[in-house]
Amino acid sequence: MRIGEIAALVGVTSRAVRHYHHIGLLPEPARQANGYRAYTVRDAVLLARIRRLTEIGLSLDEVRDVLADDAGRELGEVLAELDADLARQEREIQERRQVLAVLLEAPLASDGPLSPALAALLDHAPATTSPAAAKDREHLALLDAAGDGAGAELFAALRPLAENPGVLALYERLDELEGAGVDDPRIAPLAAELVAAVPDEVLAVIPEGEPSATGFGRVLLDDYPPAQRAVVRRVMEELAERVRRRGTS
Repeated sequence: MRIGEIAALVGVTSRAVRHYHHIGLLPEPARQANGYRAYTVRDAVLLARIRRLTEIGLSLDEVRDVLADDAGRELGEVLAELDADLARQEREIQERRQVLAVLLEAPLASDGPLSPALAALLDHAPATTSPAAAKDREHLALLDAAGDGAGAELFAALRPLAENPGVLALYERLDELEGAGVDDPRIAPLAAELVAAVPDEVLAVIPEGEPSATGFGRVLLDDYPPAQRAVVRRVMEELAERVRRRGTS
């Protein structure tokens, strides 16, 4: 094979092959009488190995170390490993396409696509112009996008809360605290009522620990002004305590 042929076979550019030669990552093959490099199957396997390693994020120096560890391995063993790697990639692509198919079947919203579980939850939530309710929806969408499907059980458990008409009044009271200070006397009773409104089924899917200490919890808290943040922090802390008590009972 010539350089253009091996590059096309592996899926890289001829320039990349020359660069790998230049830095000593890919040994230069013997040249024919006409001066052209003559690449073999082993050269192609090595080049494919370099490409795979760089695609998963290794630097060229790290690739060099891996290849040094692979020195002396049988060609069949390396080919089998490359075949297994391709099979893994095929499975991952198929799994991603299956998730995409589910998302495409779900209603497309302005903040979507949403997972079927979150879309079903929001379909049961009453219409409202509350800014706090809108912010809650954004947080759920963020959890949905970052949770890799882990939020489905939580969204299902939140259905009774979404259908509770009294929750809208709580959102409106939270809206009223937008410009208030952290010493506002409305903070504690509102937090207590919000905690009381959360069904026990939700507690069963909330992991133990302090939510406000997690990355998602910190992002959520930073999204609120001081008085509202104090309410949400209290809700997080009291729900975490309820979860702990539930786990020891």
